[in-house]
Amino acid sequence: MNKFFPEIKKNFGFGCMRFPMKDERVDIAAVTEMVDYFMEAGFNYFDTARPYHSGTSEGVLKTCLTSRYPRESYVLTNKLSPTKFETEADIRPLFEDQLKECGVEYFDFYLFHANSAERHKKFTDTRAYDIAQELKAEGKIRHVGMSFHDSARVLEKILTDRPEIEVVQLQLNYVDWDDPQVQARKCYEVCKKHGKPVLVMEPVKGGTLVNLPEKALKELKGVSPANYAIRFAASWPNVAMVLSGMSNMEQMVDNVSFMKDFQPLTYAEEQVIERVRSIYQTFNRIPCTGCRYCVDGCYGKINIPEVFACMNDVLEGKEGAEERYRALERGADRCIGCDMCSHVCPQGLNIRMLMNQISESFWEHTAKHPTSRTKA
Repeated sequence: MNKFFPEIKKNFGFGCMRFPMKDERVDIAAVTEMVDYFMEAGFNYFDTARPYHSGTSEGVLKTCLTSRYPRESYVLTNKLSPTKFETEADIRPLFEDQLKECGVEYFDFYLFHANSAERHKKFTDTRAYDIAQELKAEGKIRHVGMSFHDSARVLEKILTDRPEIEVVQLQLNYVDWDDPQVQARKCYEVCKKHGKPVLVMEPVKGGTLVNLPEKALKELKGVSPANYAIRFAASWPNVAMVLSGMSNMEQMVDNVSFMKDFQPLTYAEEQVIERVRSIYQTFNRIPCTGCRYCVDGCYGKINIPEVFACMNDVLEGKEGAEERYRALERGADRCIGCDMCSHVCPQGLNIRMLMNQISESFWEHTAKHPTSRTKA
């Protein structure tokens, strides 16, 4: 039983932003198998949001989870996403539609999605915080919280302004722990100061802490990278839940194997993580977590996370990385510079600048190799 929220059976949850895909659609059969395995292993926490999988994640959960299991057997979290409403009048209809799409009469947790200084103002101006409390009083929300992407200073202000927030979802992993942009440690300490339990997102940083450089993998001596990354996040005493956006049954089985009977990191394992972190940071990777918020609105129809992943492989000197980039249907050279992507990036990346740098880098290379993809 979870020490913060008794309805949560364990401290590990199923993040529903990275479901397995088949023919460009969510693979319902694969998700159903994963849900069943997860539930049978004694876990019960699921996290979704309207933007996930281009608006289909909620419906997938209705098909694979809520229509198949008793309501009291699982804990379901959803979010109020600022990109999905404009005015106060939009909020209740959106919320009711989310209930309908998920096939439930209430959400166990409802979070203000990706809160920040800018979004805090929008939530305040549209009375979103007050409406959430009204919905809670009506029994349609059990716990009100927020997910957060901004500085510790902004987090301090929001929790001071809105003390009714019960829980905070933070990006927390061993690379971002002391990162000056993410400020995971500082944000964690602010939550602790205000007595707010932490829900962890991105413990493996969008998969980058699983696809480690070869030198870093050797430090793990055969233990799965996810084991170290997820247990690092779960070992902090004020953490109530660690989410993993699992994309296949192999990841599910691996994660369940070490979280079913969770053990905090030992001192020796902490030293391993220190060495892995040092190796990882030498490559100066683009810190994209693959959330894909940037993809839906891209006028150039570029799979931006895939472009960044290829570039990171190039930075690490992985074999065939340049060839994989040049084989992409739409590379960084297709960017038109509209900058829509940067405005929705939770990591605060200047995507337009990065795409320009990548395009120039590979254009210089292709100019010397005429058989490779030419610049548009």
